[in-house]
Amino acid sequence: MYKMRSWTLNAYDRWRLGETEPARLRENRPADEPSENLLQAIWQHQRLRRDDLRTLDGQRVRVLHPGFHNREAGPDFRDAVLQFEDAPSCSGDIEVDVHSGLWRAHGHEANPAYEKVRLHVVWRGTDQIPTRPPTLALHSFLDAPLEQLEQWLTTEPAQTAPRAALDGHCHPCLRQAPVETVHGILHQSAQVRLRAKAAQFEARARQSGWEQALWEGLFRALGYKQNVWPMHRLAEMLPEIGRLNAGQPSAIPAWQARWLGLSGLLPADLSRSNLHTDHYLSQIWSLWWRERDALQHLILPRTTWRFNNLRPANHPCRRLALAAHWLAAGNLPARLEAWFATDASSARLQASLMEILQPKPDPYWSTHYTLRSRNQDHTQPLLGVARATDLALNAILPWFQARIQAGHNSDTPSRAEAYYFAWPKAEDNSKLRLARQRLFGGAGWRWLRGGAEQQGVLQIAHDYCDQSNAICSQCRFPEFIRRGATAAEKG
Repeated sequence: MYKMRSWTLNAYDRWRLGETEPARLRENRPADEPSENLLQAIWQHQRLRRDDLRTLDGQRVRVLHPGFHNREAGPDFRDAVLQFEDAPSCSGDIEVDVHSGLWRAHGHEANPAYEKVRLHVVWRGTDQIPTRPPTLALHSFLDAPLEQLEQWLTTEPAQTAPRAALDGHCHPCLRQAPVETVHGILHQSAQVRLRAKAAQFEARARQSGWEQALWEGLFRALGYKQNVWPMHRLAEMLPEIGRLNAGQPSAIPAWQARWLGLSGLLPADLSRSNLHTDHYLSQIWSLWWRERDALQHLILPRTTWRFNNLRPANHPCRRLALAAHWLAAGNLPARLEAWFATDASSARLQASLMEILQPKPDPYWSTHYTLRSRNQDHTQPLLGVARATDLALNAILPWFQARIQAGHNSDTPSRAEAYYFAWPKAEDNSKLRLARQRLFGGAGWRWLRGGAEQQGVLQIAHDYCDQSNAICSQCRFPEFIRRGATAAEKG
């Protein structure tokens, strides 16, 4: 049994908890009852014992996708994908309330906007008979104590960016503050973000073990924003796949066939226009049909996936092909352990991790972005440096930090944090650009000291920008800069 440890709060952490928590968590409610805001966050990030979920009338429910958070009128989450018992999966909406009685109290049963709700998610409920929609009470299925989840809510990265790309009220304060003060604040907010992600890994490891938690984190990172949950669900299948194939090592094509089949993305017909693709699909199908019947109940519906605004190089089929290389090798966790134990110089950190994560050229995927794309003239690596940085900052280093938090004094500086703060910058993106606009007036990103400070910018945007509005109503971050800058410099 793993014991989750609380970390020591730094100055930034103390300030944001003291100033942002009241508006979000302190309501007129019993101490053991969460706010609806917290319930929504628990559902969105699936901080649940996902294998144990049952509705109040006893139905087993699997969450294949929790849906997309709806900020407008109507149900709280749109387009979730659920499976009840062994029935086919279904798509629909999710409504989140503190009490089961609020469904009728709010008139949802007569409101056409709620016709597609497939699950009513509540904190507690007393109904024991079948209801429409079925009701899931979360209080019995949390993956951590409620108090820890309340602390986690204040650190978990937001899913949406601020609405307006306007300078925030903190911009003048940050511009006037000494440079090292600003870097001190970014250092502490980045530390908060790392430790919060580590806490999520630690919670999952208590349920499934450290290695399984690592695989789930890697798959989630490969899914990016659009496809985090279907990738996560595929990783959750690894124990069952292992039981079905006990003692039978799988080669790369077998793993690729398995993932493409389970993802629901494997075409049923040949292309008839690309001989290379047709040869590959014939090979994949010859392997997949042998396992399909045994794994039929795990296959994801295609509707689980999102492809809008997705670069071809980030297509889930290609990322699953990469994961197949890692699993076929059979030693990725051990190699990561050896890498982490080596004192690598800052200049070698990224390159040394790439040596582990980058597989040899793939006969098909090194020259194709998708199963429909034409053959590329030049081979393309399955993993780029920018993507390896995302894996390091969002999965690998938080996983190592989680192990340190689980077994060591949290006051002791860790190797994971040292690597985290030495890591080079990730690629710039729209979310970072918007956060910099709010905090720094759109200042260029080159002055940021590595990927950790980028993470720190995102954490501040979540803690303050995303909790306020475009005109920064009642935002307390400028006051922290003025009052807490000295403490931030001291750490």
